[in-house]
Amino acid sequence: MVGVGSAVMGEGVQATPQLGCRFAARELTVRFGGITALDAVSVEVAAGEVLGVIGPNGAGKTTLFNVICGFVAPQSGTLEFKGKTLANVRTNRLAGLGIARTLQGVGLFPGLSVLENVMMGAERFRRAGVVSALLALPRGDRDERALRERATRMLAQLGCEDVAARMPQTLPYPVQKRVVLARALVGEPQLLLLDEPAGGLGAEDMQELGERIGSLRGSTSVMLVEHRVDLVMSVCDRVVVLDFGRVIAQGDPATVERDPRVLEAYLGSAEVA
Repeated sequence: MVGVGSAVMGEGVQATPQLGCRFAARELTVRFGGITALDAVSVEVAAGEVLGVIGPNGAGKTTLFNVICGFVAPQSGTLEFKGKTLANVRTNRLAGLGIARTLQGVGLFPGLSVLENVMMGAERFRRAGVVSALLALPRGDRDERALRERATRMLAQLGCEDVAARMPQTLPYPVQKRVVLARALVGEPQLLLLDEPAGGLGAEDMQELGERIGSLRGSTSVMLVEHRVDLVMSVCDRVVVLDFGRVIAQGDPATVERDPRVLEAYLGSAEVA
């Protein structure tokens, strides 16, 4: 098996046996100085599956996402996507591979309108080159219209079409979060990484988010890192539990909820409520 390589990854894919899953992280180990953030962590996501990753603060959840996206280089381990080993994949090429990620918080571009932010998520569908766009050549204009229409449709699906011309910072936080999701989904990813999407949301907005994530089941593989355990247990097909950088339990939500190791890891934590 070939290691993942450096933190800023250059493209490369190597064939590996098809294991019947859309994405797999195998035996990932990450150390920061004397701290082991991930200790031989293995996670698989099947095609069309919604997988939840939970654990107390400092368990390694976000580090796992950062390895997948190329922000952190593991000391050992591999990443596999659609039956191939990902090696030296640049973070700015993830969308082209069919992988999208939302960040904790929002991460929208304040100098762009809502529509323009969502269009950024659809860049992989741009056919015209940079020169065509800069010179406003007909092909570049057609490309721009197509991306704008694609972004407009996605905003409509998430009930945000009426704020398309607004600047993100003028919107209520829950609406900003919907725009973030629209930007991730407009690129039609095959693997969607959601990093604490429910943070800062009230009960009504969280229910709507759960319904949206559930609607992706069967068409998009989703890996959901979330502190709101109630959301994870209600929407995920399977759950993986991390604690101190190790996988301590995994399985269907009902089984994981009853696992004594999970109860011990969350003992005294409000997150388990």
